[in-house]
Amino acid sequence: MREAFQQLVASGLVTVSPKKGTFVAKVGIDQLIEMFEVMAELEGMCGRLAARRISEPELAALKAAHKRCEAAALAGDTDEYYSENEAFHDCIYTASHNTFLASEARQLKQRLKPYRRLQLQVRQRMNNSLHEHQTIVDAIEQGDAAQAQQALCDHVLIQGERFSDFVASVRRMEAPMERTG
Repeated sequence: MREAFQQLVASGLVTVSPKKGTFVAKVGIDQLIEMFEVMAELEGMCGRLAARRISEPELAALKAAHKRCEAAALAGDTDEYYSENEAFHDCIYTASHNTFLASEARQLKQRLKPYRRLQLQVRQRMNNSLHEHQTIVDAIEQGDAAQAQQALCDHVLIQGERFSDFVASVRRMEAPMERTG
């Protein structure tokens, strides 16, 4: 139990106040935007390196993860899609062959986990995400590092109407927590 709390503290998901207790870390909208901007750049870097360094077995694993995302999307199963989406992105981190970069991306992704999952509740996001994945797979397979980087940045970055929809979702999620907190 203690180790689990230490991991949560290290990831920034919880804070510990001596003699007060352990609390879920609250992230403001401005900080959330900044975190997504950094995540987009980290993912883009992973994609750029993966396009140059991916092995045939890693490419096969990426394509298989994409197919599993496709099956979940066709079934309308957001929970399964979320799980397979995690595997899809992890394939890209691994294929970057940069363990430090992959570790940093995984750590920030963990911190953004509740918000990334929430994005799938926005109308059509799962289907749009699936199409974005195809663009990413194509760029990596073709060895187009610039396109892979741009596609991953665009995929992660919250923009325009998507951002407004996302903020509305975050506010709906926070409202019950404020009433009970």
